[in-house]
Amino acid sequence: MLQPGNLVAGFLFNLFVALLIVRFIYYPSTRNKAYVFTFLAFNTIIFFVLTFLASIEISVGVGVGLFAIFSILRYRTDPIPIREMTYLFIISALPLINAAGANGSYWMQLGIANAAVVAILLLLEKGWGFTYEASKQIVYEKIELIVPERHAELMADLEARTGLVIKRLVVGKVDFLHDVANLKVYYDDPNQGGWLNNADPVAVLLNKDNDAV
Repeated sequence: MLQPGNLVAGFLFNLFVALLIVRFIYYPSTRNKAYVFTFLAFNTIIFFVLTFLASIEISVGVGVGLFAIFSILRYRTDPIPIREMTYLFIISALPLINAAGANGSYWMQLGIANAAVVAILLLLEKGWGFTYEASKQIVYEKIELIVPERHAELMADLEARTGLVIKRLVVGKVDFLHDVANLKVYYDDPNQGGWLNNADPVAVLLNKDNDAV
């Protein structure tokens, strides 16, 4: 039978780990408060659902089925970006692990598992040696520079006008009628802008005065 003390201890432990991930790993990296409510609400309700399912000895299949229902539900809002979806999955999976602590056992194993999850997330958010590459769409008017023989000049001109250290570029549609070309440039992004936004930044139009508009 589920003891009140074990229930409270399991809940506080699970909430502590969730707050550690959301408040001190996710939020400092994104400054996005929109999903904090969702993460903590999902984490709390799933913990109690799984804990009480286990305490009244309902089959594991019922619990898995209930969790599957959660997984197919969709909010009628904009699609969740990949980064937030990853955090949502982790926050939702934590109660599956931590509900085992409600009966007063496996505390050491739970501590190791939760510490490993937090450590991996922290290392990934800090970069961990990875270089994040972002891209930007550019409408470019000096189409005489897009030929392979003048590639070095094209790169130098783009870097001077965008302020970016460009690693590579791809030439897309060329409009000779209006003397413009669509370029896609790739550059290292220390702030992980591509990962945060999950999309290319808004296209930049370079005018004939060498300014980005």
